[in-house]
Amino acid sequence: MNAIAANEPAIDLTGCDREPIHIPGAIQPHGVMLVVERDSLVVRHAAGDVEARFAGRPWEGRALGELADDGLASRLARVADSNAHGGFVGRWRAPDGKPVDVSVHRSDAWLIVEFEPGEENPPQAAAIMGLLEAAGAAFERAINLKALCERAAVEFRVLTGFDRVMIYRFLDDEAGVVLAEDRDPALPSFLNHHFPGSDIPRQARALYVRNLVRGIPDVNYFPAPLRPAWGEPEPLDMSDAALRSVSPIHMQYLRNMGVGASASISIVKDGLLWGLIACHHATPKLLPYDIRAASRALAGGLARQVRAKEDAEAYRERIRLRGFEDEVLASLGADQPLDRALIENIDELKRMMGADGVALLRGGELAQAGVTPHETETRALAAWLVETGADIFASDRMGEDYPQGETFRESASGAMGAVISTDEPFVLMWFRAEQIEEVNWAGNPHKAPVAPGEVLSPRASFEAWSEAVRGRARPWSPAETEAAGRLRRALLDVRQTRRLKELNARLSDTLADREALLSQKEVLMREVNHRVQNSLQLVSSFLGLQARQSEDPVLHAAIEEARRRLSAVALVHRRLYRADQIENVDLARYIEELCGEMLESMGEEWTSHLTLDLAPVLMPTDRAVTVGLILTELVINANKYAYDGAAGPIEISLEQHRNTLRLTVADHGKGKHEPRQGFGTRMMTAMVSQLSGELDYRTNKPGLRATLTAPLAAPR
Repeated sequence: MNAIAANEPAIDLTGCDREPIHIPGAIQPHGVMLVVERDSLVVRHAAGDVEARFAGRPWEGRALGELADDGLASRLARVADSNAHGGFVGRWRAPDGKPVDVSVHRSDAWLIVEFEPGEENPPQAAAIMGLLEAAGAAFERAINLKALCERAAVEFRVLTGFDRVMIYRFLDDEAGVVLAEDRDPALPSFLNHHFPGSDIPRQARALYVRNLVRGIPDVNYFPAPLRPAWGEPEPLDMSDAALRSVSPIHMQYLRNMGVGASASISIVKDGLLWGLIACHHATPKLLPYDIRAASRALAGGLARQVRAKEDAEAYRERIRLRGFEDEVLASLGADQPLDRALIENIDELKRMMGADGVALLRGGELAQAGVTPHETETRALAAWLVETGADIFASDRMGEDYPQGETFRESASGAMGAVISTDEPFVLMWFRAEQIEEVNWAGNPHKAPVAPGEVLSPRASFEAWSEAVRGRARPWSPAETEAAGRLRRALLDVRQTRRLKELNARLSDTLADREALLSQKEVLMREVNHRVQNSLQLVSSFLGLQARQSEDPVLHAAIEEARRRLSAVALVHRRLYRADQIENVDLARYIEELCGEMLESMGEEWTSHLTLDLAPVLMPTDRAVTVGLILTELVINANKYAYDGAAGPIEISLEQHRNTLRLTVADHGKGKHEPRQGFGTRMMTAMVSQLSGELDYRTNKPGLRATLTAPLAAPR
């Protein structure tokens, strides 16, 4: 067994990825390429043995119809116009008397016309259709993906006639593995051998998706360059050309494998390159256009069957996992703690994921079963899973993903965790032990470093080369990670439902206690309200009695003002008692009721003179009392000074601007009067200051407009 030294330097193989294989400027010499102006159909460049193919006719600068014939030129133009990627034009007898297969595609302002050798006696369409139908039926009968690939290798070898046909699948790390093979016994086998991702560079994989079938009839050919040399600013893009010359590195790669001719047919599933059908022949061998077309169709049927087999396998796996999920969830009793119920079913959880061990951490309690890391390592891993913030984490190489994972590699190279809750924490973990895998490579995949200035070359040997891969576990399938996510969500729902039930029970007890307190509070408030209202009414009655006993009009007026102020306070108290919220009061409703009571004391003649325009404003109760007292003073002043005690128009408006209220009292009386320093004025000044507000007097033309501006809440 070969092994790799731990201190071997990292190797940069990106040189292959940068090779411009789509613009080689040359073709494989078994065919002929003409580069034709798209608008004029004049031939400007050619590659290959044009002179022999067209019986020595001059070609440069000639119309395509003159070189070939007008009928072929017309068909070429129609195919190119109908499909940007072009297509097959048909079989044509060239001037040299040989049959050729003609195809065309567009490349910017050019038409690229390809002439490839055709067969004198090509297989009948019915025969090819029969072969494709039989192969398709065999694909459908395959019971799984492995059997499908084995059948495909046989059918493609029958169709193409190559000595060896391999079904090659790309892996997640861009390397590939040969899943099936059908070959001449004289050739070496590559079955189950791996090939590194650098063998097929990125730009080559992109072209495999674009061109589903590629052939190299002779790996020892000499490229035929474009003539005359391409002089345009941008190189000619030959991505869609079947005759495009192949990378010299790839040619040497095939020669090192002992291959005389090759072909590759892409397996494209859902728009992505799933794999290749790699065909090798010991001697040169042409793959004619009709066989390439049949191979392309058969590869499409194979890709559909690959998807069907993979979907069926995933469906069966999901059904199996659903059964385990249902059993686990059904066992969670309502009267049992969630972690206790899971611990009782811990063996089912282990079998569910095909794990070697399971661990459950909730709070400080840890339960483990099967092969797991040490308790301290498991607790540290759970803490790390919580820190990552991921609901589901899965890895089959914990030593690479988790810094401390190397310490428990043997017991848990693979781990999957479901974080149910981060606050306790509550984490469910599955473990898979290390599986030391013997990977067979087709030759040593670790290329030697390339010194500056040296040409990157492929490996020379493809003899079986094996290495032991450590620190890996059996990968978690997408169905398993999905099942872990569903189980996490279900457990989270159960946990939340139980918490809600507990919370509802507590809330019910709290509500019962609150209702009892509210009942007691209501009795107390009724008593307090009754006493306060009686006291205020008593004071108001005493003031009224004093006013009736006095014949002094000044004293009478002062007593009436006092009674109005007292009414403002009493009204707020009544509103507080009626409202559900005692902290805040609707200032608009309060002012409306306050004005109604003031009108009763001022006389019926005022009813038609008071106009209200009040916007809803919610305000703390203590500040609303102050606003009510200020409003009472302003109305009293309007009554006293604007109209000398007679009735007159008074307009009251209330509006809110963000966190500020604006209360305006406007009359149409005498206008501005000299301020006095009596009790009312001093009280007004103190109350405006208490609100941290401003009281502004302006002319109303005629009359006076008083505007109170103050914040709704007390400044901090």
